[in-house]
Amino acid sequence: QVQLVESGGGLVQAGGSLRLSCASSGRSFSSNAMGWYRQAPGKEREIVAAISWSGGSTYYTDSVKGRFAISRDNAKTTVYLQMNSLKPEDTAVYYCAASTRLSGVGGLPGEYNKFDYWGQGTQVTVSS
Repeated sequence: QVQLVESGGGLVQAGGSLRLSCASSGRSFSSNAMGWYRQAPGKEREIVAAISWSGGSTYYTDSVKGRFAISRDNAKTTVYLQMNSLKPEDTAVYYCAASTRLSGVGGLPGEYNKFDYWGQGTQVTVSS
């Protein structure tokens, strides 16, 4: 059974940092793109960041560029999202995602719907 398990969410003050982790099991995603999405109350789920199979290419939505960094450790089958300079508008449930159809991230954000496996989500709350 394929599982993606997120950890690292929590409550932080504006300007603070959090590091999310996503551990995968059940199959290898070392040849696939992985990413982080988020969904705030009353809003649609949006892609935040993604990373190619090798880690050599990344994608960030405009609102997090320069503040968030995605990385992966294929040996540990883990993907990370380092979030710095957090803002109240970053408050959301963050989901880890893995694609069986993408190896790169060059087609994002257009190919945002090609992620097939999802974690259960972890809450990130940024207080002002």
